[in-house]
Amino acid sequence: MIFYDFEVFKYDWLAVFVDMTARKEHVIINDPEALKILYEANCKDTWGGYNNKHYDQYIMKGIMLGMDPKDINDRIIINHEEGWQISSAFNKIQMINYDVMPSNNEEMATVGLKTLEGFMGSDIQETEVPFDIDRKLTPAEIERTVFYCRHDVHETIKVFMEQIDQFNAMYGIVKAFPHQVSIRDIGDTEARITSKVLGCVKTAWDDEFAYTFLPCLRLKKYKYVQDWFRNAIIDCSREMQQLFNDPKTKPSERHKYDVKDLYWWSKYFYSRSLTTTVAGIPHTFGFGGLHGAPDQPIHVKGQLLHVDVNNYYPSMLIAWDLVTRTATNDNYTVVYKTRKALKVKQQEAAAAGDKAMAKHYKKQQLPYKKMLNALSGAMKDKTNPAFDPRNNNSMCINGQLMLLDLIEHLEVIPGFQLIQSNTDGLIILVPDTDEAFNMVDDICWEWEQRCSTEKCEILLALDNISEIFQKDVNNYLWIGQDGSVERIGAYLKELSRIDNDLPILNKAVVDFMVKKVPVEKTISECTDLLMFQKIVKLSGKYKHVEHETGVPTVLKVTNHRDGSRTEVLSYPSSERYQFKCYRVFASRIREDGRLMKCGGSRGKPEKFGGTPDHCFVDNSDMTASTIPAKLDREWYIQKAKERLKAFGITV
Repeated sequence: MIFYDFEVFKYDWLAVFVDMTARKEHVIINDPEALKILYEANCKDTWGGYNNKHYDQYIMKGIMLGMDPKDINDRIIINHEEGWQISSAFNKIQMINYDVMPSNNEEMATVGLKTLEGFMGSDIQETEVPFDIDRKLTPAEIERTVFYCRHDVHETIKVFMEQIDQFNAMYGIVKAFPHQVSIRDIGDTEARITSKVLGCVKTAWDDEFAYTFLPCLRLKKYKYVQDWFRNAIIDCSREMQQLFNDPKTKPSERHKYDVKDLYWWSKYFYSRSLTTTVAGIPHTFGFGGLHGAPDQPIHVKGQLLHVDVNNYYPSMLIAWDLVTRTATNDNYTVVYKTRKALKVKQQEAAAAGDKAMAKHYKKQQLPYKKMLNALSGAMKDKTNPAFDPRNNNSMCINGQLMLLDLIEHLEVIPGFQLIQSNTDGLIILVPDTDEAFNMVDDICWEWEQRCSTEKCEILLALDNISEIFQKDVNNYLWIGQDGSVERIGAYLKELSRIDNDLPILNKAVVDFMVKKVPVEKTISECTDLLMFQKIVKLSGKYKHVEHETGVPTVLKVTNHRDGSRTEVLSYPSSERYQFKCYRVFASRIREDGRLMKCGGSRGKPEKFGGTPDHCFVDNSDMTASTIPAKLDREWYIQKAKERLKAFGITV
């Protein structure tokens, strides 16, 4: 596998290639012939890069085709064109590209390499050579650019190694289905590869909104929710007509409510939702997933149960014939059964105490799990051959109604309390008695019997929880009776080397909830400076960054009821930066001011969100960094307490 990165200027270009197999580096500067020789010698290899799928591969192909790399660069970067739109000649050069940029995580799908370098504690100082320089680069400028380009390639390799399981999963799909996909498909998205494994044939549909309701539903008390979905088409048109004719609707906006325009009709249809109270808590139903949780944060102990539907959407797709109608084979069922068999082996190994084999079988499941989960999104993607919006709608709607059905039946249990509902499960509280538990078990069994078919079982798992802290349906932590911990949400999630923003706060909050460790103790005893970092990046909407410095003047003081005070300060000077990415720490020194983004549409400097009013910046390598005396641990302690307060906990 070869990792590579290109740097393009008006009159110069260069690239660094690291061949992982041969353990060799190639640096090519303004030499198309050398690039061709390298490509031809390795054309069957996999070429890895960061965002190479959308940028570097087209620069490389363009140079070998005799095209101007600066023109390609500008059309992609400035004009926001896709590389394939620039020239069909790119198809003449075949490359197996694997993009290291995270694509399986929505939060990280647009994160730049520098941000990930920052998370890992690497040096994130950037080249001093401007990319818009209007002349040939000097030898010194070439040398500096090669240095930073080499650094980025090595950092890309680090990111790749941090998520190598993702690559192995994609490779596992290729090995498992050699007749449908090949190594050339390894750079495709999970949804695209899944459509190939299923042999999907692109089909035009005219029945997107002809979804149906499954016969297993037994709703009474909450049948009005099912009726809301049943009447959605008529109601959507009626509402749009009213808005179209409403004199308050601006003429420029009126076209959005034209019921004859299918594009706008569809957008309005999918934007609609129903908010109602179910089992005493607010719920939202729509054309995505089910969400329900109390308005206020809660902390609960007792006989808590996580009622989880195993492989909910995949099981439903198979059980009720909702797998995309464009599939030409039964591979989705094959994938499902293979994953299920591996999961059984994992559980058997875990029960026998063989952790190594349990881990082995868990990793083996990953390619199958990815395909199973990727199909639902592919069925709603017009560009994907698996596109089948009617079946996707039927899956999403019935998935919500089946869980609502389960809530309705569980609600008859005396003392029942619903803690939360989400797309594939519930968390409930029932009296700590055998009778209450047995009622839950019986109701769940009856639901399973109704919802399963001879083609596939839809089964529930009951996990015992001893304690839960919940801010809302997307932010909660529970402690299982076996001591396991489930952490969901930005404030609580388990961070990694490539998702590592303010990690000390996550640790302090979780340690308080799980181990009852005071946040002051966790934060004051930490000796790893990287744990205190906040990574920020300057967006293209701003021109530069300024760090306020000097002895400040107090402009205003506000005293608060809790005894604290807020000062508005004015600084006599500032240090100006042109970099994009910054590693920020809270400072105890008053002369260290705010980090400000400048040159935006508001016309005045704006503080980076989530950063302290007194901070220092350190973009150097954090490997051997020690904590300086000026680090303001108190700022982190207060932030940790604010996060706990969001969960209803005051300390």
